[in-house]
Amino acid sequence: MRRALPFIALTLLGACAQQPGREASTRADVVLLGEQHDAPDHARLQREWVDSLAGRRQLAALAIEMAEQGTSTHELTPRADEAAVRAALRWNETGWPWPRYREPVMAAVRAGVPVLGANLPRAQMRSAMADMQLEKLLPGAAWQAQQQAIRVGHCDLLPEPQIAPMTRVQVARDRAMAETVASATVPGRTVLLIAGAGHVDEALGVPRHLPPTLRVAALRLPPVPPTGDPCEPLRRHNAFPGATGRPTP
Repeated sequence: MRRALPFIALTLLGACAQQPGREASTRADVVLLGEQHDAPDHARLQREWVDSLAGRRQLAALAIEMAEQGTSTHELTPRADEAAVRAALRWNETGWPWPRYREPVMAAVRAGVPVLGANLPRAQMRSAMADMQLEKLLPGAAWQAQQQAIRVGHCDLLPEPQIAPMTRVQVARDRAMAETVASATVPGRTVLLIAGAGHVDEALGVPRHLPPTLRVAALRLPPVPPTGDPCEPLRRHNAFPGATGRPTP
């Protein structure tokens, strides 16, 4: 069984506050930091984690969902500029606005810590959709829960025949992130992964695909309540043609 450190939800965090779970991270081989992608304050909190671990010379690598597996800043010096970093990571500005992630990424680069793309490459997504072997990586109840998470995450607008293929992609993405993180571990140091909160779920996400010998701390940054109906733009623009899902409450 994996030596998992307790799952901790981060809730407190002023600029100088000691974050819950930071002490536990000193014993972790891997820290999985789950974000809400549109939460404006999460970049600052992620930067604090990078600075804290790097300041203790404990940060082995920063892995990120926002760049594809196989990309990295290994060849860059700590003085590399932002353009060079984006080029090394083949940054997709459309999917991941650079200003949102500049702080933690550049903090790692400046500290001489490699930044690793961890997400499933886009070129592999179509094959993942058809790979039914991926369904075997989650036990039945977890597979069903992941399917439901896909439904909810797409505002119940995704056509039902697309649920299983999209769930396979999600599992493949979690596996890719786990592979990237595991390959970067160094005894006595910590790999930090920044990813969406769903990816750090201990029952469904990246932790399920990590080697059981690793000590893993899975933490979520505090969610920010939406200011309106987040599903309304999808409904208005008919984001998923052919969908027959019910409106999300």
